[in-house]
Amino acid sequence: MVSPCYCAALRKAARRLSASYDEALEPLGINIAQFALLRTVARNERISLSELGRAAGLDRSTIGRNVRVLERRHLMRTSRGDDDKREAVIALTGEGHDLLAAAIPAWEQCQQAVEGRFGEEGIALLRVMLNAIESGGSLPDIRKTA
Repeated sequence: MVSPCYCAALRKAARRLSASYDEALEPLGINIAQFALLRTVARNERISLSELGRAAGLDRSTIGRNVRVLERRHLMRTSRGDDDKREAVIALTGEGHDLLAAAIPAWEQCQQAVEGRFGEEGIALLRVMLNAIESGGSLPDIRKTA
């Protein structure tokens, strides 16, 4: 094999980037994955477990375990759906809203540090590439984007 594995390189880079966000959020007692879930639930206020899983790109059992961790910390609560009583619906508690508000400045500082490292053009290119990967669409020719 001559070329490096792009998937392995992307996973390694993602872990390194995640670690910097985790470090920024650590004083608040959460990691970037938990912050992302809190933020997604706050944006939707009442979101089904299935919808949250789709938004996070995680299967239902994984998202359920992650939500239970945040429920035990009294940051989220689960109730039954209005239309479908079988569906679990997630919302933030007051403590969850408070923690998210306290975490946003640390997250924003980390975002700015990443933007500073990559520069405006690099961040624009990163967004294009990540959106293409996430959507499953074809990757753009970066020679035309840069």
